[in-house]
Amino acid sequence: MTAAPPPAGTDPDRHAALFDELALVGKAFASAKRLVLIDLLAQGERTVESLAREAGMGVSTASAHLQVLKLSNLVTTRREGTRIHYRLAGEDVVGLYASMLAVAREHSADVEKALAAYLGLGHDDVEQVSREELLERLERGDVLLLDVRPPEEYAAGHLPGARSVPFGRLAERLETADPDVEIIAYCRGAYCVLATDAVRLLRDQGRTARRLEDGLLEWRLAGHPVETGA
Repeated sequence: MTAAPPPAGTDPDRHAALFDELALVGKAFASAKRLVLIDLLAQGERTVESLAREAGMGVSTASAHLQVLKLSNLVTTRREGTRIHYRLAGEDVVGLYASMLAVAREHSADVEKALAAYLGLGHDDVEQVSREELLERLERGDVLLLDVRPPEEYAAGHLPGARSVPFGRLAERLETADPDVEIIAYCRGAYCVLATDAVRLLRDQGRTARRLEDGLLEWRLAGHPVETGA
């Protein structure tokens, strides 16, 4: 009489194979360069060339890291002529990345210290506004909301009613804005410095300005509406 096979759950080889596959996803996050690319893709679809330029990488380097993300099924692609467009595989990937950021900030003093140094926190007082307050202000229509990210990120997705004013053009684009209206700036997320620098620049010009407490990444994950288009 042939003995029955052992339950699958008791097979150490199958168990190891399962965790080997899980480790591929973990490996995809185990690179600072790939995290930069994921951070950019969390804003919307991008070409390899665009990602490389924004991340300060060579195209071949960016492409190699994107292939790792693709093999881990964290990104998908589509072809348009000769160009390849990359995007995150789903909102759950965005959520996984955001959770990693939150856990790192909560449990690593070194991450919090590095973030404070990057944002220049402690050197001045950059006030923040919560998402709830911003929603109320937008409904009243008594605030000017600025998206200071690059134009292609704005086109891929932005907060309703936001005006696209990339950080590099902030001074020239606000010459005609009502000086009595408070400005709220936002960028990619809590780890993005563009909105913080924008508020400092605006205050140096005598404007009343604050930054959103986080950015588009957290706004999307909270289920708030996002508009697309230039």
